[in-house]
Amino acid sequence: MDQNIWAKPRDIVNIEDCLFYHTMDIPGHGLVKGMWDLRGKEKDYFANVDFADKNVLELGTASGHLCFAMEKMGARVTAYDLSSKQPWDIVPYADYDYEQHIKNRKKHIEKLNNGYWLAHKANNSQAKVVYGTVYDIPENIGTFDICTFGAILLHLRDPFLALQNVTKHVQETVIVTEGVISKMMSVAQWITGANLIRFLPNAKKLQPYETWWNLSPQLIAEYLRILGFPDIHVTYHSQLYNGKKNKMYTVVGHRR
Repeated sequence: MDQNIWAKPRDIVNIEDCLFYHTMDIPGHGLVKGMWDLRGKEKDYFANVDFADKNVLELGTASGHLCFAMEKMGARVTAYDLSSKQPWDIVPYADYDYEQHIKNRKKHIEKLNNGYWLAHKANNSQAKVVYGTVYDIPENIGTFDICTFGAILLHLRDPFLALQNVTKHVQETVIVTEGVISKMMSVAQWITGANLIRFLPNAKKLQPYETWWNLSPQLIAEYLRILGFPDIHVTYHSQLYNGKKNKMYTVVGHRR
């Protein structure tokens, strides 16, 4: 396998050079706080899928909390994420100046990557890392038993294409976790029987910048069936986001 796709580990020693998406207890550094606190509920997040002796491709590792949790469950993990060199799917509002926003985003991602590597070393992680976009997965990344999408599809302009590109490399199972849909969407879906998706960007408000969709679990399930994962299981759970309970769902699709 061509080794040039693999990211070189960074030797990060100063925690001030880092940002954290996840609240984590990092050996030698103590508690660091992020927006998401998934501690103790990792198995719920992954719908109790068994990771023992599995090769896993994790999309959107961020600070790596779930990456390291899967390793502790027995997985061999390849973490895939953006670096500051790849573009983020920003909503292209015509009346918004993105220059400063993009500069700030690159700095943010750089410090987020630093946080991952600091935690990677502190946890003695064996996970490999590849940087890139979900629209351009390297063909030589290999094949995996399982892939995970941890609350990233809502941030992608083309979530189906992302799933299509990744699942070509997956032999057994896809795990997708997202926030639950609104009550109004739930009622509309119950009445119509449609697999719903809500487009979130608002031209008048120029918000949000980096979130595109509210996706129903029924839609995700249909995506996975189309892509060859017909055995579907859906679970619901709550996770802490900025200190408040956030209702989420996890769709698991298996090949036959």
